[in-house]
Amino acid sequence: MAAGALSAGPAGAQPATAQSAPTRPAPGRPEPAGLLRLQVNGRPVTLAVDARSSLLDVLREQLHLTGAKKGCDHGQCGACTVHLDGQRVAACLTLAARLEGRAVLTIEGLSAEGALHPMQQAFIDHDALQCGYCTPGQIMAAVACVQEGNATSRERIREYMSGNLCRCGAYVGIVAAIEDAAAKMGRG
Repeated sequence: MAAGALSAGPAGAQPATAQSAPTRPAPGRPEPAGLLRLQVNGRPVTLAVDARSSLLDVLREQLHLTGAKKGCDHGQCGACTVHLDGQRVAACLTLAARLEGRAVLTIEGLSAEGALHPMQQAFIDHDALQCGYCTPGQIMAAVACVQEGNATSRERIREYMSGNLCRCGAYVGIVAAIEDAAAKMGRG
């Protein structure tokens, strides 16, 4: 094949043309920024975001809300758990540009008027936060566990919380904290 010629690819496939190829910025250049409007911890926020930014990166780097942690960056550890429209999500896998008009709740917005949320207090009371790295994600997942009606037994709590990992092994305290807070949240 001559240099610069296009390969036909798989049998029957048509070669790419300049008109059908997607346009992309030059290598090393960021994707165009778009304006994003959403609610974060009950407050309206408007900011420019790179089209490739994750919600986690926007929270940490642009809004300076560092409670959600970057653990695996693959949605497997739960350290970045936040609530999106009342449902738990892995912020590292959530594309920020698709959140127009949505509501995000982070650990920083969980307490009200200076008082800890019942789940935050239960984590303290039951020593469920050893090194603390996973704690914000654990607490956000635990609140969702209770709100979604999954705190009905220790087995169900363990199953629901299985997507949130704790290297310190505080699982016994975490389950106890969820049971305690569920009763105080009116869902136990």
